[in-house]
Amino acid sequence: MSDHSQAPVTPVEAYEPPYCMAVFTAVRTPDQSGYSETNARMEDLVKDIPGYLGMDYAQTPGGLAITVGYFRDADALTQWQSDAEHRAAQRRGQAQWYQSYTLHVAKVERSHGFTRA
Repeated sequence: MSDHSQAPVTPVEAYEPPYCMAVFTAVRTPDQSGYSETNARMEDLVKDIPGYLGMDYAQTPGGLAITVGYFRDADALTQWQSDAEHRAAQRRGQAQWYQSYTLHVAKVERSHGFTRA
């Protein structure tokens, strides 16, 4: 969600399923004024949602940004989706920051991870 240039390169841990995930893919417009500040606020805000598990972010060299948010259950995800500040940021994103985007919501049924020692 943010510029993430100084974020550690570590994926969100594998949690015990089931849990929910929201996959947001976007191509941004040239006008990104105010995006970084709003995005930082959204990152702070989502952390206060009970059941928020974490977020992964990546961007391709071609400009496709991918953000995956993980939530313990559908209620936690619904609370985030219906947050008033988040809704306002979504409207501004449609009006200004995004050329296009897609949102996919899914239930995670299997999850595992690996870390080299």
